Amino acid sequence: MRDVLEQIDNWIDQGEEIAVATVISAAGSTPRPVGARMIVTRTGKMHGSVSGGCVEGAVVETAIDVLEQRRPKLVSFGISDEMAWDVGLSCGGTIEVFVEPLEAQVAD
Repeated sequence: MRDVLEQIDNWIDQGEEIAVATVISAAGSTPRPVGARMIVTRTGKMHGSVSGGCVEGAVVETAIDVLEQRRPKLVSFGISDEMAWDVGLSCGGTIEVFVEPLEAQVAD
């Protein structure tokens, strides 16, 4: 999470609402390990990475929906190694990503 903390602070200072997406499981060949994070604002800004290719775009859409609904979501993405290049991904494998709204605590 340290890799996104500074950006979270910046976006909070700018009044942005933020969702946090975290890889909670990975199987097979995946570009990012369990624990990888990406943060997304309601306006579509993003920082960090949970995968690559089309998965990141889908996670951004999910994050914006999570911010609108104010409810976390668990999403799964998977593809065989053989099909990976055909859809623009560098590897196959399966990941589960937990996306939740960030509830910032303001210090006194």
